[in-house]
Amino acid sequence: MDKKSILKRDLWMAKKRIAPYISHTPFVYSHRLSRLTGSEVYLKFENMQEIGAFKIRGAANKILSLTPEEQARGVSTFSTGNHGMAVACMAQKLGMNAIVCMSRHVPQVKVEMMKRWNPTILQEWDSQDAAGEYCYQMEKERGIIVIPPFDDKEIICGQATMAIEMLEDQPLLDTVLVPLSGGGLISGVALGMKLLSDQVKVVGISMERSAVMIESLKAGHPVELPEEPTLADSLLGGIGLDNQYTFDIVRDYVDETAQVSETEIADGMAYIMEEHKMIVEGASAVGVAYAMRPGMIEPGSRVGIVVTGRGVSMDTVEKILEERYRA
Repeated sequence: MDKKSILKRDLWMAKKRIAPYISHTPFVYSHRLSRLTGSEVYLKFENMQEIGAFKIRGAANKILSLTPEEQARGVSTFSTGNHGMAVACMAQKLGMNAIVCMSRHVPQVKVEMMKRWNPTILQEWDSQDAAGEYCYQMEKERGIIVIPPFDDKEIICGQATMAIEMLEDQPLLDTVLVPLSGGGLISGVALGMKLLSDQVKVVGISMERSAVMIESLKAGHPVELPEEPTLADSLLGGIGLDNQYTFDIVRDYVDETAQVSETEIADGMAYIMEEHKMIVEGASAVGVAYAMRPGMIEPGSRVGIVVTGRGVSMDTVEKILEERYRA
């Protein structure tokens, strides 16, 4: 299939397919951030999905698109946490076996959260790329179907349902800020926005450390980087040197990219905690961190910011709040 042949029909089919398994999450006006930027800012709280993250959209669409014979073989995935939870959750709902392979860098809080859906958890690698290689080896040798975290048509279409919801709730949006990692989320959101409303500017936000997609865009092709510790750990991981979809879609449909510092990410997390009374992970806060930077948002804009998930330890939350109030 052509990399860019994801049409409106596919997006609406995905929306109908996954409707019984996902929530139409709140798209909430953020008063203080709106005043700060001189614009209308809305936060899309995907942390309120059942698993606590947006990843359930793509995983549900992919798994539900499998044939009964494929579902019977079981599924595997390689994940920094949220996608693994999504695959495990959907597998349990459908009575399937699931294996989740992870980097040793995945926080233990996410590993513990994943256990509630009873997948087989393997955490034996130093990178997500290595975990992914093992998944594809199992698929070749044992027929266990790989549910990739981002570079897949059904995954992208599942994430694109978020764009439909945002435009349903706020049809006059002109800017969306989306966390940027492997590109599954922003590919879906960008395609959805551009297909339904070509007036929307899409901005992808990464952390400063190990921002593989941004470095790949600079190089003009997918590259690999070593993973570094970051508050936005859900954005870690490579995009695959044989990337089939997301690199081209991000290059062609995302209008701008930016990176935010660890301090800015912490400030974004603290803002959401203080203003909206929600605990979110670092990856969730990169859009807010970008918007809080002076001059980034054009006054008078109507801005949607995707808040992706809540997989963060209380130790991290306490440290952020202690440092903030001590300062």
